[in-house]
Amino acid sequence: MKDYKSVADAVAEEIRSGRLRAGDRLPPQRDFARQHGIAGSTATRVYRELARRGLTVGEVGRGTFVRAASGAVPPSSPEPADGRVDLELTHPVVPEQAGLLSAGLGRLLRPDALGPALRPVGPDGGPAAREAAADLLMRGGWRPDPARVLFAGSGRQAVSAVVSALARPGARLGVEELTYPAVKAIAARFGITLVPLAVDDAGLIPEAVEEAHEAGPLHAVYVQPVLHNPLSLSMPAERLERLADILARLGIHAIEDAVWSFLRDDLPPLASRAPEWTIVVDSLSKRLSPGLSLGIVVAPASVANRVSVSLRSGGWTPMRFALEAMSQWQADGTVRAVVRAKQREAGVRQEIARRHLGDFVTRSAPCSYYRWWELPPAWRADTFVAAAARHGIGVTPAAAFSAGRHRIPNAVRLGLASPAPDTLSRALATLADLARSAPADLATD
Repeated sequence: MKDYKSVADAVAEEIRSGRLRAGDRLPPQRDFARQHGIAGSTATRVYRELARRGLTVGEVGRGTFVRAASGAVPPSSPEPADGRVDLELTHPVVPEQAGLLSAGLGRLLRPDALGPALRPVGPDGGPAAREAAADLLMRGGWRPDPARVLFAGSGRQAVSAVVSALARPGARLGVEELTYPAVKAIAARFGITLVPLAVDDAGLIPEAVEEAHEAGPLHAVYVQPVLHNPLSLSMPAERLERLADILARLGIHAIEDAVWSFLRDDLPPLASRAPEWTIVVDSLSKRLSPGLSLGIVVAPASVANRVSVSLRSGGWTPMRFALEAMSQWQADGTVRAVVRAKQREAGVRQEIARRHLGDFVTRSAPCSYYRWWELPPAWRADTFVAAAARHGIGVTPAAAFSAGRHRIPNAVRLGLASPAPDTLSRALATLADLARSAPADLATD
């Protein structure tokens, strides 16, 4: 059985000898495993090792590319002793979370309640779950009509179902020019063309929707009005009004991703201004717990049946247990307590980031769990990602969020939620030192 490091050494030698040159794309991991007669999990470790040595860089949605052989970490260099620090994922967890959530589950664990909670359920979830979800989603004076609420197994499944219901293969879906990477993957799977829409400091520019629609009909628009991922922008009221007017005038539905909106529950959604043209998508994973998956959709009557059919046909219906747990936690105040704790924790983590990155050009919001970092001119995003990986830190390049081939910023996104605060502080200090040093073997000319 081949050891992953010996396979990585062989690939490294191909790079050093020039048989693989900078910019060459490595095959998908499944094909690589087949070519080398190794397991898929071994191929994953090979690719991770090559990135750690600074020989390759991966770009979400594009693949793994050879960077260069110079300055590579020797094969004998040990992996980071304390493990990889993940600044890519953003799953906020607060210390009191487990205690708060467990206290609300007592009733569900009784045999008379657990039996019904484990039975199948459809996307409508039932009247009690819809009422609880409407209360949970309420913000900025807006509360959705419970009759318009549907459920999915997760937030991503909810987005997939709505995209599938609104746009057929070959359709054009407008998205912010920097968008949630999962939407790129969903569009690719459904054969849908993404149309990047311009963004400024106030979020999506409404007139960009109009211009794109004139160039070729848009079948829908996916937008993140509150705490946009990755820029942490929130659209002001005047901007939302303009966008709502344009959607109604052009007859275009918006898919409003509200997954981070619980951190700004003072802001009303786009749906409050364009209720007949907006489908709200939310979930529990960020708000409560990444391990409890439940997607929520608020769909106007004109498309509700199409979304419901899409949820059923895709196998994206929810678990009744998650619905029952959500309803219980909403009723007993657990949701509010966890949300308030996560709002406070976001501020703590932003202060850590400000302390270490204050000398750099970054963008975020006090209540956000991620930070957008425009790198110093000496660095390219791909080389910085590779250098960070050599230090055992995972960050996400701007290319992962880009909806088009052009205007990709020289930036990375830092997810602040996953590590413990002291680990986050050390990781950011390391990245700040790395950005200041710009080693000659990794810096641009």
